[in-house]
Amino acid sequence: MKMESKEIHGILRPLCDDIQEQISYNRDERDLWNSKVRKLLDERNELNRQVKELITEVQNQKALRDDANQIVRELKGVRVERTEIMREIRTNFREKIAEKGAEEAKEEKHNKTRSPGRIQAEIDRLEKKYNEGQFLGKKEREFVTKMKKLHQELRDAKEKKLDGGIKDLKIQLRDAEKKQEDAHKKVKRAVIGAQEAHDLMAELSEEVDRLREKANSAQSGVTRAKREADSLHGRYIVSLRCIHSMQDLLKALKAREVGSTEEEEQVEVADLMTRLMSGDTLSTDEIMALQRN
Repeated sequence: MKMESKEIHGILRPLCDDIQEQISYNRDERDLWNSKVRKLLDERNELNRQVKELITEVQNQKALRDDANQIVRELKGVRVERTEIMREIRTNFREKIAEKGAEEAKEEKHNKTRSPGRIQAEIDRLEKKYNEGQFLGKKEREFVTKMKKLHQELRDAKEKKLDGGIKDLKIQLRDAEKKQEDAHKKVKRAVIGAQEAHDLMAELSEEVDRLREKANSAQSGVTRAKREADSLHGRYIVSLRCIHSMQDLLKALKAREVGSTEEEEQVEVADLMTRLMSGDTLSTDEIMALQRN
């Protein structure tokens, strides 16, 4: 019997040492992979937090863009109205000018009055002659007197030409042109603002896609790392079960040899082993108790 017991001891002791090494290795590797899991979870959660914030910002930017586009539509409507008003006034002004020109031509033909254009042409002609030195001495004084009369005639002709509502139409046309130009500038500014909001929204959306891809990659890493950690934990538990079984056998042999049974301790260890074999999760202290026994 003693030879048989020694032989069993000789076989089990080296196996216990080997399994103890496996236990340490599996535990350390499991803890390492669990650490990777926690790190990847933190990275994934941070990326998801950033994605959530960016999505909120994209929605805010979209609302700003939509508001800007609505303003553009409204301003374009104002511009269309002002453009129509300006065109109408311009058409009336041109028609009035044409009517007035016809009246002036008729009046000039009958009353021998001249149009502002003809008076200006004579002023230009006389000034050219003066610059060429054709008015000297008394002729220069005649030139000055003549020019005063022509300029007065030109002012009177222009005032007369603007009679009959033309002057008011001209003022209205300038005001309409100014308002139309102002409306056009506002449309351009609003369009630029809407485009900037759209570009920023698109840029943020691209960043959301990029971060989502990174978060998905981190989640894949979590899955792989957790699978590896679970596998190592399973090996760790199997190794614990194996070494406990062998140690229990060795202790039984020893107890038989010395004729003593450590019943209370064996009951506690057996209870822990039963829980472990049934799939229960043991605390660190309980697992250490198994290893000590």
